[in-house]
Amino acid sequence: MEALLEATARDSFGKNEARRTRAAGRVPAVLYGSSGQDSGDDKAATPISVEPKALLRILHSESGANTLITLRVDGTEARVMVKEYQLDPVTHHLLHADFYQLAMDKAITVTVPIVLKGEARGVKQQGGIVDFITRDIEVQCLPTDIPENIPVDVTELNLHDSIRLKDLAQGEKWKAITDGETMIVHVVMPKAEEAAAAATDATAEAAAPAATAEPEVIKKGKEEKEEKEKK
Repeated sequence: MEALLEATARDSFGKNEARRTRAAGRVPAVLYGSSGQDSGDDKAATPISVEPKALLRILHSESGANTLITLRVDGTEARVMVKEYQLDPVTHHLLHADFYQLAMDKAITVTVPIVLKGEARGVKQQGGIVDFITRDIEVQCLPTDIPENIPVDVTELNLHDSIRLKDLAQGEKWKAITDGETMIVHVVMPKAEEAAAAATDATAEAAAPAATAEPEVIKKGKEEKEEKEKK
């Protein structure tokens, strides 16, 4: 998704300037140069302000902070993304935002959400539940090729089956950076049934003949005999 966001240059940085900006109903922000994603170099930083409702609409969209934004600052335009933002912990109002300018021909690393598709066979037919472990992964791609999400089909999963990142088909325009062994999802028994199964196993072990414990006793006796021979 792409969006247009109007911004206004501020005179300076600082807490007093930020307070005045918020009092005027706007959000203080900083625009970093194309190196800002990695280095956050203050030399390439420009203080700006944006309209809070407009930025919140972008952040609450399907692509969220991965939205490619055309930032218009006093007549000039730059292609940017949100680097980070701060919310008031009580009111959840926007307090501050950082943007970084993109080099459109250079790959960037972004976090993309995973979306599960379908109903697992292990749930539908075997009474299991889906345990969704990893809900987003890091991918590398060009700014114009950022996927809104990565769909994962769980329809064929039986009880105790799982899907790891390496099991997913790689996108044509993005490359996964997260470890391929990362568990995405698996189908497990409900906890109540697991507890019942564990109790059944414990009862079976308690009811087993005492002879089953003999190998340990024999082993210990053998170890003692070997120690005496060594002495």
